[in-house]
Amino acid sequence: ATTSFCEDYICVKNMDEAKMVTDYILNGGDKAAFLEYFKNAVSEGFDPDTMLKNLGLANQTTMYKKETRAIGQLLQKTMMEKYGPVDADKHYMEFDTICDATQERQDAVHELVENADKLGLDFILVVGGWDSSNTAHLLEIPMNAGIRSFHINRAECISADNTITHRTMDGEIVTEPFITDLGKNVVMGVTSGASTPDAAVQDSLDSIFMLSKLAGSDE
Repeated sequence: ATTSFCEDYICVKNMDEAKMVTDYILNGGDKAAFLEYFKNAVSEGFDPDTMLKNLGLANQTTMYKKETRAIGQLLQKTMMEKYGPVDADKHYMEFDTICDATQERQDAVHELVENADKLGLDFILVVGGWDSSNTAHLLEIPMNAGIRSFHINRAECISADNTITHRTMDGEIVTEPFITDLGKNVVMGVTSGASTPDAAVQDSLDSIFMLSKLAGSDE
């Protein structure tokens, strides 16, 4: 969606690809190999020898803000090295298009992760569409920190037999045992995609509370 507003563009998905671009800006290289690597991420007729002289940075609205900022700093540093600090601004400009709601959720999940041990978190539940990139990013934050986490798209993913059907970081839909000890108080973190209805979150919480009630009734 971001590239649809651009006549000429190159799309990088992470810092490693951004470094490939800045290396080409500073040192040149094998043009054919460069274009082959980015063949599905550049506009038609893209020429790195001429079109990387003046750059503007725009980001996908659901991208991590920290990663965008780091890439922006890398590009700015590259242009300063290439053209000097006086003329760098003539060759580089950036636009912050990250959705505020998305950033607020990312910040909140980062805070949960940083305080996971203090809070005694058992897991983090992420509620939102399985095809939502901003919701998928929310899952990546705790998973990369080694915190047990689940991305579900509706309350029905939580079953009465204490299993949960969820989407992994790799996009696989799996079903596995959910709460390891229903006899103890469960401490969980909950977040949702920017466009996820509050009712979907509440219904998911209700399903978890029902599991606890069922476990109590069985004792």
